Amino acid sequence: MNRLILKYATPITVVILAVFAWVVYSRIASGSGILVLAVTAVIVWVLGTAAFIWFWPRMIVGGFKRAILARGLGGGPIPVNTLYAEPSSSSSSASTGSLLATGTDDVLYVGGWLDLSAGPQVLHVPEMAGRYYSVQLTDPTTSANFAYVGTRTTGTAAGEFAIAARGWRGDVPPGMPLITAPGRGALLIGRVFVADEADQPAAYALAQQLSLSPL
Repeated sequence: MNRLILKYATPITVVILAVFAWVVYSRIASGSGILVLAVTAVIVWVLGTAAFIWFWPRMIVGGFKRAILARGLGGGPIPVNTLYAEPSSSSSSASTGSLLATGTDDVLYVGGWLDLSAGPQVLHVPEMAGRYYSVQLTDPTTSANFAYVGTRTTGTAAGEFAIAARGWRGDVPPGMPLITAPGRGALLIGRVFVADEADQPAAYALAQQLSLSPL
């Protein structure tokens, strides 16, 4: 449903505006109910805007969650707190469909759903030896990315990063960075650079080493 809304956003918007314009014109032509229509329009606009701001991020990220847990990134369902690495490009030109199909051919995607209700999880990152990679963590209530692990933020050395829900009280091992999530769930999407077809096996081997485990 989310993909359909995004794909046909423009024609849907045009149809809605056309219907609204027709209703306004009909009211003006008949000379009745203009004040009621104006008040109703303002109320609908205010409530609709608030509802959109509240529900749209949850719809988008919630759609990713359902898709990941039900069918994964194209390789089958991905259990919570498990990462799956795609073995090939997820571009829109790829031969196989993917939840993360984009217009780029130079990254391999890693995805999963983080559930912190039972306690913190540890993100394990292999030695990337200078290769670009990133792992983003997205808040399902706002669709905002609240943390990044990767080349630009933490470097390319091997490491472990604890991820805990806000309000968690506990200790992490010395030297292990702690990432605090706004809630108990998060969408996790990783990207590993692949230079060309010959580089793909090496990139995939590294992508597979991105993993989660309980603290």
